[in-house]
Amino acid sequence: MGGVPSTPRWGSAAEMRPAETAEYLIGALVGEKSYPLASDYWQKLLESPLHLRWPSHRVLQASQLFAQNNCKTRHLAKILVHLAWCLQECVSASGVPSAALVRALNALYISSVFLKYFIENAKSDHFEELHLSLDENEAKPTSFSKDQTIEQLVMHSVLSFLGKVDVSTNTYLLHHELLNFMLIAMSTQLLSGPSPGPDDSHPFIDAMMVQESSLVSLVVSKLLLNYIRRPNFPIDSSSYSIFSEVNQTGVLQRVGSAAANFVLLPFNLFVGSSGEATRSPLAENSLNVLLILIHYRKCIETDYVKDRGDHSSEPLPKEDACFSENPYCKALENAQDIEFDRLDVEGNVQNGPLVRLPFASLFDTLGLYLADERSILLLYSMVQGNSAFLEYVLVRTDLDTLLMPMLETLYNASRRTSNQIYMVLIILLILSQDSSFNASIHKLMLPNVPWYQERLLHQTSLGSLMVIILIRTVKYNLSKLRDVYLHTNCLATLANMAPHVHRLSAYASQRLVSLFDMLARKYNKLAEMSNNKMHMPNGESREEDNLPEDTTAELHIYTDFLRIVLEILNAILTYTLPRNPEVVYAIMHRQEVFQPFRNHPRFNELLENIFTVLDFFNSRMDAQKMDGEWSVEKVLQVIVINCRSWRGEGMKMFTQLRFTYEQESHPEEFFIPYVWQLVLSCSSFSFNPNSINLFPVDLPLEDSFVGEDGQKLQSGGLNGLEQQVDVLV
Repeated sequence: MGGVPSTPRWGSAAEMRPAETAEYLIGALVGEKSYPLASDYWQKLLESPLHLRWPSHRVLQASQLFAQNNCKTRHLAKILVHLAWCLQECVSASGVPSAALVRALNALYISSVFLKYFIENAKSDHFEELHLSLDENEAKPTSFSKDQTIEQLVMHSVLSFLGKVDVSTNTYLLHHELLNFMLIAMSTQLLSGPSPGPDDSHPFIDAMMVQESSLVSLVVSKLLLNYIRRPNFPIDSSSYSIFSEVNQTGVLQRVGSAAANFVLLPFNLFVGSSGEATRSPLAENSLNVLLILIHYRKCIETDYVKDRGDHSSEPLPKEDACFSENPYCKALENAQDIEFDRLDVEGNVQNGPLVRLPFASLFDTLGLYLADERSILLLYSMVQGNSAFLEYVLVRTDLDTLLMPMLETLYNASRRTSNQIYMVLIILLILSQDSSFNASIHKLMLPNVPWYQERLLHQTSLGSLMVIILIRTVKYNLSKLRDVYLHTNCLATLANMAPHVHRLSAYASQRLVSLFDMLARKYNKLAEMSNNKMHMPNGESREEDNLPEDTTAELHIYTDFLRIVLEILNAILTYTLPRNPEVVYAIMHRQEVFQPFRNHPRFNELLENIFTVLDFFNSRMDAQKMDGEWSVEKVLQVIVINCRSWRGEGMKMFTQLRFTYEQESHPEEFFIPYVWQLVLSCSSFSFNPNSINLFPVDLPLEDSFVGEDGQKLQSGGLNGLEQQVDVLV
């Protein structure tokens, strides 16, 4: 049969060399003969050292033959059952037996290769070619539950091992390979479209969603602890037989083909040339799996769907979609700090199993790894969904641990993905909704900011740096992207911060006034374009500076932006003027930029307070008798002195702007594709691009923060930005 594994040469396995034994056993697995679940063949297969050295094309041929015969042999279902039994033995034993460990690893390697091939090459919508059931003529083992499917059996065993067996020198590899297996099993999502529908089939991940809550909590806890503790690969690998001949890697240990792009990562990815562990693949894979699990959404059938009929080809309208509860997402949202008891703030006992985490360690770990986009998404998931963790973050006195890496990400926006920028901005917006956060960031002083290149920033408050970076992001967006949602998020965060600004630095104050000037010039250009368009004959329009044809809508947008900036300045001058002399100086220094808008019907009322402040301080300046010219220091000295006598007379009180972020009711259209893009771009897991329907494969997975990419997050939550106007008493 050429390169395809031929029918095994029957004979005594003991008389054959190990490679021949493996060749024989794998040939039997992919062949036409069906071996009963109770056959001793499975024990021989799983206990044999599988050191085959097949070329990748032969693995592909073996996978094709396996797929051809699986409908009759049901060998995929059977090896998955044996995998489940091996894992159950590992969980039930007081210490993981080495024999059970070898069998489980071999079952994992084999099933991963063929399962990945099946999923990548699936022809049916419900993966019928997997044949995840035993033949009707075969007796069902007594250990099978009455209504338990094979996918439920295997995923229950996988989750039980991950949740109940600690990571140790002996179990590290099995933990890692089980996470790899879970990625393969959950990759059926890559074949579905971006909008989950009731007809979507994901047998393995759906099986994980119906596990008991206690097991779900154990798994979520263990995945997060793996991320926090970041266990390294055991340096002494001699206990693993698969590494006994590292230079003779077997094909079922490391396969780089269409059949399986990875089963076992090469040894040098775990251990550096010096012999010291250089990274924690277990932590990274744990995060990958956790993000996929918590963002999964199962669309369930409703009465509307039933009325349409089962064969309707029309997509289900978003407003009619209904989703079942995700227990992993719920477990993460209800996670509590291990430092506190089980009583909530009202003194009520929490019902059901609870994920207990060391919030302090999670906070510190996130701060160390926020350069990784997946960590940004985890932080977003925690502060957006878990009120206990959000409260913990807000009371930390070292907020720079989280904020500095996020601000550096915004500073390097041109080298980051647009989605990463959006996630950071939303996190900052969520944090800025808390007044204590806005106050505390101005009390935390930074000795220096080494990554900020435009100028030296010495003894700058964290709040001033945040203002500088947000304004810089707006300016970058205006020149490169012109993304309305990004503008809105930045300005909303600045508006939330404004009433609590304390001793804003000179540079941050200058940037704030220059932001108004920049938006004003953009507004004036659009207004001129709009006026020219109105006076053109026959409704003709001209393109200029790449502005959109319909400038009226953009003019309205920039009118709102200018009003928000004026509201920000008003809030600082109304509530915190005595503590912000540099802001007063910056406004006085550039007071000419406000003059053209003084009588503008859309802006005049918001400018009244600014001109009241200007009149007050200008009159104080005029009253001063100076010998020689005014210097910056002398002007600032006069401002500081008169700030003490400022009583706010004549200032008009406005309702205070408050912006909140709320995730949309159907964020799955953004988050499911986004998570999988991260997994494919940041890990060793890969997938046949021709089979991916979840997101466009003709686009790079790591788009730069350039181009028209602003619409990516619309479904995920930027539309969830809501403005709350609270009347201050």
